[in-house]
Amino acid sequence: MNRQEFLRSLGVATLGASFSASFLAACSQQTASEKSASTVVNPGTMFFKISLAQWSLHKALQAKEFDNLDFPGKAKNEFGISAVEYVNQFFKDKAKDEKYLAELKKRCDDNGVTSVLIMVDGEGEMADIDAQKRMKAVENHYQWVDAAKFLGCHSIRVNCFGVGTAEEVAKAGADGLRKLSEYAQKSDINVIVENHGGYSSNGQWLAGVMKEVNMPNCGTLPDFGNFCIRRKNGDMWESSCVEEYDRYQGVLEMMPYAKGVSAKSHDFDDKGNCIETDYTKMLKIVKAASYTGYIGIEYEGSKISEADGIRATKGLLERVGVELG
Repeated sequence: MNRQEFLRSLGVATLGASFSASFLAACSQQTASEKSASTVVNPGTMFFKISLAQWSLHKALQAKEFDNLDFPGKAKNEFGISAVEYVNQFFKDKAKDEKYLAELKKRCDDNGVTSVLIMVDGEGEMADIDAQKRMKAVENHYQWVDAAKFLGCHSIRVNCFGVGTAEEVAKAGADGLRKLSEYAQKSDINVIVENHGGYSSNGQWLAGVMKEVNMPNCGTLPDFGNFCIRRKNGDMWESSCVEEYDRYQGVLEMMPYAKGVSAKSHDFDDKGNCIETDYTKMLKIVKAASYTGYIGIEYEGSKISEADGIRATKGLLERVGVELG
């Protein structure tokens, strides 16, 4: 499944930008030692910890260059990252397979890797205005709460999608999230919502839903990208965005409820800065919210390899993280 097909099945938006040829050349010429040099940064000098979102390697996973069980070891040994964020698509039929989950957990333990969260897609719309369909979606997520608990994660990431007016979807979303959070609370698991297109990419709207849910284990996963709230001709599957919410304002509005943060990246300039997002400005917002948890690398670019994109994002996070203290 390619990215466009996956987006069509799940309602996820992506952004693109231009890329600096000089930075591309620099990345391609790096030696293995240079690529891993950022791993020597003392994490204690940063206010946050770094994790790796599995979607950063979705092309390699879809091409079966490695599989989900290999992900923890790859994160640690290839990128020097000791915390991972799973995407349920890559082990969709294993949520209740304790033997499989035990092996995945063993791979983490063997490599000294922490399982942070599971990003859950394709299990129904949590904000469906049809109460019966909404409850079915809630129940579909139960298995991922249980899997997250087994693996030692602190959260599952869900979507707050629905069709209707902003008010209708917000009311339905609050109800669905509350019901799922009540179930997850028994296992000490958080239910967190990412800005992932449509209403959910409006920071003020999503903050309002959080206020309505009003549960300690229900929160947000602010993503530095994914702020398209309307696409061409009203078609959510169009690649071109015609109305985008201000990403800095959106993250600011979501941070009071954040239990995770996603560092989206696509392209970089010749100084290693992300073109579409000012990481210094964004991380100042994150720090001002007194957030000290994981920031997950989610590289989605195409001008350099997934591996080099992960390294570039990691290096940028470390550089800015050290600067901000």
